Amino acid sequence: MPTIRFDKVEKSFGDVRVLPPLDLSLADGEFTVLVGPSGCGKSTTLRILAGLETLSGGEIYFDERPISALEPKERDIAMVFQDYALYPHMNIAKNMSFALRLQRMGQSEIDQRVKRVADMLNIGHLLARKPAELSGGQRQRVAMGRALVRDAATFLFDEPLSNLDAKLRARMRTELAEMRNSLDKNMVYVTHDQVEAMTLGDQIVVMNQGVIQQKGTPEELFKSPINKFVAGFIGSPTMNFLNARLETVKDNTHAVGPGFSLQLSADTTKRLADRTNADVTLGIRPSNISMTKTKGSSAISLDVAVSEYLGSQSVLMTRCGDAELLVETPSDGPVRSGEAREFYIQSEDIMLFDNQTEKRI
Repeated sequence: MPTIRFDKVEKSFGDVRVLPPLDLSLADGEFTVLVGPSGCGKSTTLRILAGLETLSGGEIYFDERPISALEPKERDIAMVFQDYALYPHMNIAKNMSFALRLQRMGQSEIDQRVKRVADMLNIGHLLARKPAELSGGQRQRVAMGRALVRDAATFLFDEPLSNLDAKLRARMRTELAEMRNSLDKNMVYVTHDQVEAMTLGDQIVVMNQGVIQQKGTPEELFKSPINKFVAGFIGSPTMNFLNARLETVKDNTHAVGPGFSLQLSADTTKRLADRTNADVTLGIRPSNISMTKTKGSSAISLDVAVSEYLGSQSVLMTRCGDAELLVETPSDGPVRSGEAREFYIQSEDIMLFDNQTEKRI
């Protein structure tokens, strides 16, 4: 499979610049997820890679071979679209084999490929039906099957699960993960859903306003976000942010704000030696706020506004002064709305961000 490299790729629509110069490398056989909010440029990046959009500057290389001048059919790429894009007058077998028939491949080879992929996607019993006779999930599998039968070097997915209901999306995520493990192909997947990104990606590229914020494994992005945007975008429920001032209390550095004073770790204190009395943004994940006091933890008093019971877990929407915090806690000890409770936070679980640059300190 080719190594894909974007070299200062730009895209503008008239006077509107969608992608400033973008540099990105995708390793051979890697499942890469482009994730970010709507309008961040992820789908445009995918369409440029597919050849459906022309770039305004820079170059894309497959194994150091420039490909921006090649037609889409010459790039050895298969793409799955968000809206399925199936031919309504053709049955499923003909929809899946359409590209192979255009290549004038032998009928026996076509039948063999269609059957193999259909069995893998569990749609072998649907090959004689028309798209209108299928559910949304079945149509999405057909769209994936149409791409997979081509046996291309690189597969592109443009938000393929966004039209499905929540239960079916979860099931299709599992099937995609299994398919990823069985296919030795380059895969580039675009989504705005960070749960899909964390579930599927070997590498995740977080984008905002056309700029790559950070690239890394799901664990790297969750545990070591480079800035406030990545910290807030990756993780569900989303990270809590509090405005605080750094103060020295008995030789220890505390992050102090309305209604709280949280002690920071010794390593963090050393890093902040030149930031005494500075204003910062505090980041705390909901799962790191506990109702159990442990050694070295700091207490914070929170007013519970809403308690959402989700089975084994409960998500509490709480208030600390004017700030709102989410708390993820086991539901075996129920917390009712309207209660005021003490919670505890370990110093190692606190992240700090610069107020001006929003970079992690």
